[in-house]
Formats: sequence, structure tokens, C-alpha cells
Amino acid sequence: MSRSGANNTPLGTAGSMSITGDLPSAGAVKLSREEFKRQKVIEEQRKAGTIPAEIDPETGTNINPHIPNYISQAPWYLDIHHPTLKHQKGPGEKNEASITDWYQRGAKDTSVVAKKFRKGACENCGAMTHKTRDCLDRPRPAAKTAKAIQKTISADEHVTTLNLGFDAKRDRWNGYDPSEHSKIIKDWELVDQERKRLREEAAQKELSAAAAGGSSEAVVSGGATVEGQVGADAEKKKLLALLEDEDEGEDDEDKYADAADQIGQKLDTKSRTTVRNLRIREDTAKYLLNLDKNSAYYDPKTRSMRDNPNKDKDPNELQYAGDNFVRWTGDAPKMAQLQMFAWQGAGAATGQQASQIHLQANPTMGEILFREHERKKESVAEVKKDSVLARYGGEEHLQAPPKELLLAQTEHYVEYSQTGKVIKGQERATIRSKYEEDVLFQNHTAIWGSYWNAGRWGYACCHAFVRSSYCTGQAGIEAAAASNKLMQDNVNNAQAHQEAAAAKSLYETHLLKTAKELTSASAKEDKKKEKGGKGARLGEGEVVIDNEKLKKALEREEARKRLAGGAGSDDEGGVAGKKRKKYNTVEDSVDVTEEDLEAYRMKRAGFEDPMAKYRDEEDD
Repeated sequence: MSRSGANNTPLGTAGSMSITGDLPSAGAVKLSREEFKRQKVIEEQRKAGTIPAEIDPETGTNINPHIPNYISQAPWYLDIHHPTLKHQKGPGEKNEASITDWYQRGAKDTSVVAKKFRKGACENCGAMTHKTRDCLDRPRPAAKTAKAIQKTISADEHVTTLNLGFDAKRDRWNGYDPSEHSKIIKDWELVDQERKRLREEAAQKELSAAAAGGSSEAVVSGGATVEGQVGADAEKKKLLALLEDEDEGEDDEDKYADAADQIGQKLDTKSRTTVRNLRIREDTAKYLLNLDKNSAYYDPKTRSMRDNPNKDKDPNELQYAGDNFVRWTGDAPKMAQLQMFAWQGAGAATGQQASQIHLQANPTMGEILFREHERKKESVAEVKKDSVLARYGGEEHLQAPPKELLLAQTEHYVEYSQTGKVIKGQERATIRSKYEEDVLFQNHTAIWGSYWNAGRWGYACCHAFVRSSYCTGQAGIEAAAASNKLMQDNVNNAQAHQEAAAAKSLYETHLLKTAKELTSASAKEDKKKEKGGKGARLGEGEVVIDNEKLKKALEREEARKRLAGGAGSDDEGGVAGKKRKKYNTVEDSVDVTEEDLEAYRMKRAGFEDPMAKYRDEEDD
């Protein structure tokens, strides 16, 4: 007993404690030990299937008893006091507006049509969707408002209810019609066209000014000039080249966009940090020029070799003599002289002049002072030299020719080839072309290529552009100038004629055009008449018919028809008609005139026309 009592002590303590139950809700409901055990037994029975499972009152479905407690139990902040799995389900799809839905501005709601004035409506128009101060209709007099006449004048606006999501509420372009952007594109296209037109006008003006300012040279061959066509083609090519360059410049506006500096960064995208460390791979590396360990030192970190690796070779034959050459080539010695001058000047000068002589702080002033110092130094040396020569003489010895010319010998070692070319030595041979130079022919006094004009080479002695031409001297120059002047005058006259034609009024242009058309029409008519008179046969071409003769011809044709109607037509070969006529009668010997042919054509029956011989019975 004591043992059981000892064992019951913690149980009793536990029984007196409040234990949180396994209810669906995580509220402040506390269960005793017995209730907790009873709930566990019920859960085991539900899992075994002896009792039915719990039912979700919201959905009406069974709750699986094997679902863990931490899943089936709802959080305390949802305030759910019945078993459910609603908190495990995702939120349903919201009926949000689509990307094409937006407010219908200015649309009227025709579903509700009110005739009488309603309370709370706009006093001006009678619509319920806005107040009087927000009305967009025209202000009406006080006696004619909707409230005064107690009628609804304007229908209600269509109110669109949009259920916008988080992103749609914050979208700056929500409700924008993309088709509106096409108008902007059209506007910019018009701007580009106008810009291109202005560029063409500017380029045309520039070319015309250049053509008017410079004198163009013409080629005279057989009395015919081709300068006009060549000049026009050249101007056209220049104009197209200018326009293409400007178009390429416009197309390459974004070419340097990648090279722009990033915000907050000081990285120069154009500089390549590895270029100074690279070398041409075809060249031999510095450290391979001399493999002797005691030769010049090569620093692998800076990739520099300051000393000469091959000191035993001739300096003139070396391809690489070390990196120290940068210390005495270019402006490096001059910078050293400037620095020495600045130091000496700063030490000797005092006050404000000393502060001006500083190579790093004021390099421009230091350069100016150094040049002035050198100029004064040279002038002092020149004055001293002149004074010495004036006192002691000997100026003629300073103007003597070189010793090589006086003694005809020199100590310089030079090797020559059989052709006289310098092979080895300090003297460098003069570079000459393999072609013949300064060769004159065809009586020319200047070489071909000594004269250039309008993109062509020629002779300076006669201004001829044909290489095989004979020199004409000053006469050729004057003839070329006269030809150019004549060509320029013709071009100016043509331009003046075009300008005068363009300056004519519209009425004058119309009169000239009408006169040209009449002249051409009359010429064509004369030509047709000539053709008709030469090769036209009887009854063909343009003929003149007399009306009186035509009437008589018609009467004769009708009489002939009546005469031939009794015994068959002429086409059928009637016997009576033939018997009435003699073989040699006067009628057969009469010439057929144009009027007779016209009468025959007018009276001839059309056999292919089904209505040609139709007669009405009433008329009979």
C-alpha cells in the first residue's frame, strides 16, 4: 500500500494539475487528467474504426483521425472552436479584374432610366453617380436644372467595380491603351523625316557653295566636254556619302551605352588593365634573348629588364637593348631639365617668384620660365661669341666646309655592295624607288603627278590630265582655263534658266503647256494627211464629203435599190435588172465618188443584224 501510495503521489499531483486538452481549438480550455485519458481513448477508437470520424461542419466531410494533432489543431488566433481543416486549405481564387478591365470613362448606364428627379441626385443633371459640384455637364440656369423641373436630364454614369490585386493597384501603366503608342511613333517618324530633309538641304547647300567657290577643271577632248556629267555624279556621290554618314551616326547612338560609367562606381570601362602586360607573341621573350645567368636581370613581377642583355653586340644591330631607353628618350630628359630648373630657381628666388617656380603645382608657368631662361642663355652665348670673333677674328674658319670634303677622306668604316648600296656602316643609304625618277618626255618640263585638280593628276607645266599628251605649255593652261570658264558659264546659264522657269507663274506655265500641246497635235494631223494622200486608196483615210452631193448620191442609191427590188437584188444577180441595162451603158462608165461610197454604206443592209429587216405590221 505504501508503495502504491508512494506511486500515487505524483499521479495525484498530476491529477490536480490542469492539462491542455487535444481539442481542435487551441484556446484556453484546460482538461483534467480523466478527460484527457477519455479523449485519447476516443481517438484510438476513431483510428480503429469502431466509432465514426469527426465531421467538418463547414464542408460536411469526415476528418481523417490519422492526421497529426499539430496539423488538425487550428491556431489560437483564428478563434475556431469546432473541429475543421479549413486552416490547412489555401485561400480561394479571388475574382480579380483582368489586365483588360478598366474604368469606362464617360459611359452612361442605360440599364436604369429614371424620369423623375431622385433625392440625393445631382441638382444640375439629375444623375445619382456624382454630386452637383462634380458635375461635368454645362451649368444650367436655376429655373432649368433637374431639381427645378423635377426631371432627370442626364443618365447615370456607368460605375465599374474593379477588384484589383496588390500588383494591379501599384501598376503605373494599368489602364494604358498600347495602341496610343502608335501615335507617338508616327509623330517621331515625321520628326525624323523633317530632320532628314533639313540635313539634305544643308548638305546640298554645302556642296553648291563648294562648287561655286572652287574652280573646276574640265577635260577637253575633240571639242567635247564631260566635266558637267562628272561634276554632277561627284556631287551626287558626296551628298549620298554625307547622308549615309549621318544615318550611321544616328543608328549608332547606343553604341557607347555600355561604356557609360555605372552609378556609384569609378570603373573606367574603356581602359584595359592587361594591355601593358601583354606582348606580341611572335617576338622573342626578354628572358630568352640571353640565357646566361650573369646577364641582365629580369623581374618577373613587372616583366621588365632594365639592363642590356647583349652588351657584346653592336648597338645598331640590337632589336632590344633594355628598358632603360625610356629614361633618355622622348620628353624624359626634358622633364629632368625642367625639374632641375625648378629646384634651382626655387632655391635662388624669393617671395612670390619662388612660389611660381614649381613643376607640379604650376607646370605651365615653369615651362614658360624655362623657355625664357633658355632664350636668354642662347642670346648671352651669341653675344659672347660675337664679341670674341670681333676682337680676335677667325669667322671665316667657322664657315668652312666639312673635313670630309676638304681632305676627301674620313675615318668612318663603310662597306658597299657592287651596286653601290651600303651594306654595313654608320652611314645610311638614301631610300630610292625602284622606278625611274625625274624622267621627262613629250616636251614636258614637269613630271606626271606634279599637278592635281578635281581628283585627277596631271602635268604642272601645261595642266594636261592625259599622261601620253604632248606639252602645250602656257597655251594649254590658258586653253584649259578658257574651257573651264565656258563650262562654268554654261552651268550658270542653265541654272539661271531653271530658276527663271521656276519663277514663272502658274498661268504662264499653263499657257506654254497648252501651246506645246496644240503645236504637237497640228503636226500629227499634218503628218496623217500626208500619209493619207500618198498611200491611201479610194474610200480610205480622211476625206471631205459634200452634203449636196451626198443627198444626190443617196437618191441614186434608193433608185437603184427600187429598180433592183422587183427581180432580185444585185447580190442575187436579178435577170430583169440585167436585161434593162445594156452591156455598154453610160452609167457603167461613170467614176465612183466618195459620196457614192458613203451612200452605199448608209443604205447597205446589215445581214448580221437580226433587226435590220424588221417591219411592224401596223405600219404595213
